[in-house]
Amino acid sequence: MKFKYLLFILYTLLFLMYAFIFGMVFTSCSNMLETESDLVEFEEDHTLNQATDSVYSVMGIINKMQVIADRVVLLGEVRGDLIRTTDAANSDLKRLSAFEFNENNRYNQVSDYYAVINNCNYFLAHIDTAMERRGRNLFMREYAAVKSYRAWTYLQLALNYGEVPLILQPLMTEIDAREAMKQTRVGIKEICETFIDDLTPYVGVNLPEYGSVSNSNPKYLFIPMRALLGDLCLWAGRYQEAARWYHDYLTDKYDPKQMNSQSINWANSTQFNSVYDSYGPISSDNEILCYIPMEARVFDGTISELPDLYNSTTENNYYYQLTPSSNMAKISADQTYCFENDIPGATTKDTLYAPHVGLFRSELVGDLRYYSNYAYSTYGTNNDYSEYNSYQQRIYKSISDRITTYRVTMIYLRYAEALNRAGYPQSAFAILKYGICDDILKTRVDAAELEAAGDLVTFDPELFRFDGRYFGIHSLGSGDSHANQYFTLPQPTTELATRQDTIDYQIPLVEDMIVTEMALEGAFEGYRFNDLMRVALRRNDPAYLADPVSRRNGEADTELRQKLLNTKNWYLPLR
Repeated sequence: MKFKYLLFILYTLLFLMYAFIFGMVFTSCSNMLETESDLVEFEEDHTLNQATDSVYSVMGIINKMQVIADRVVLLGEVRGDLIRTTDAANSDLKRLSAFEFNENNRYNQVSDYYAVINNCNYFLAHIDTAMERRGRNLFMREYAAVKSYRAWTYLQLALNYGEVPLILQPLMTEIDAREAMKQTRVGIKEICETFIDDLTPYVGVNLPEYGSVSNSNPKYLFIPMRALLGDLCLWAGRYQEAARWYHDYLTDKYDPKQMNSQSINWANSTQFNSVYDSYGPISSDNEILCYIPMEARVFDGTISELPDLYNSTTENNYYYQLTPSSNMAKISADQTYCFENDIPGATTKDTLYAPHVGLFRSELVGDLRYYSNYAYSTYGTNNDYSEYNSYQQRIYKSISDRITTYRVTMIYLRYAEALNRAGYPQSAFAILKYGICDDILKTRVDAAELEAAGDLVTFDPELFRFDGRYFGIHSLGSGDSHANQYFTLPQPTTELATRQDTIDYQIPLVEDMIVTEMALEGAFEGYRFNDLMRVALRRNDPAYLADPVSRRNGEADTELRQKLLNTKNWYLPLR
């Protein structure tokens, strides 16, 4: 039926089971929750006014988010230019990669998104937000958290489908569902505008504080609202506001987010036979902000399939289905690794660069994050009749127990994107090359931009200090970027008529550098297609997306490029 209608109805009717027993509506994620509370029966229209109500409801929403978690990554990468499918890939992945979408594709199940949304709508409609105990509002934290879940899910829905029905009330009957499907569909900008207004009043509400949730730290289960508002404003083209939300989130005096300094580096500047690798963005407690926890066993609920898609495992006989593209390797190899060495008795330092030839692994050319994230090896012991693949791959960003949704470095990159588009390209570039704090900005950004940007680029010196070591994001894989003469702020070859002309010249070029950095830093995590799409839409230039995606395998695929020049072909069909 149209729009996966039967499945949609199935999910909405699940709520009718509420009259029988609340906990049976939400199954596997409640297994992750350690609680001594008993399940309680409620009437269907009963207000959620017990602690067990809210806890199990929130866990139920996370349970539904588990179903779409892998898809967020896959749709962001398989449609992009950093990943290609292998011969072993399933037909649905191959069709996604070729933009041959149909409603029967296993990754095109829009009802799963609306299952999350309908759970959120039900919760928001029934939770008792007026209830207080000892002067404290009992459920406002959960109320704000669920609003964030709903807004985040709608953003994913719009990014994948383009235009969707906007449903903000729970659907409990078949008639309600039929009527909802007749609504005029809205696009990404309208979705963002709606939820900017919806979330803003609840920015100051703290996140819920739960006890132990399986092996997950409960603080990671909730979406940081200011970061989400930054994303919504970025997509809506409200760049000044986006920069504000990102800045305020990163500089929160009670929980400041320092820039990551865990990098991968060559051991020395003369012998290129070993590296020091402390880079671990997906596993670092200081880097991760929010994730969707996944189950360890199918018996408990939804497990992630990403490890078997990305990696050689015994379960897949070492036949991985997704692998880095030629374009990913090229983006990495195009970077220049820089060393800055002390010279005995001299006041200046010596600047050297790593070679681009003669290294013991091709993945080591240029930026080293590619090498840190990806391993490939061959075993020539299997003959033509073996059931096992002779080639083995490991992508270290796939972790079976979680799908990361927010981490610090990616927020800094979006903050840089927002600053740049708001008219502050020097400050944005400083995030890439030097790191960011007041001492750095005073020496690397001119006074006119600092005055114009104001407190958007102000950092508490007690929390953000320059200790004599520059550490921009590019340095995570490209060495001492602050000294790299090949990594500089773009400047016009001749002086332009006005300062604004220079800024206008710099903005798209700095944006290109930020998008490249997003590829180097965020590869395989599900961001890439959306990053390309956001800039292509902003510039009204479909080729910004079509060109790199059509070149993912090296040579340009002219047929795919022509298809992608029509923006309607970017999205999955909504039936």
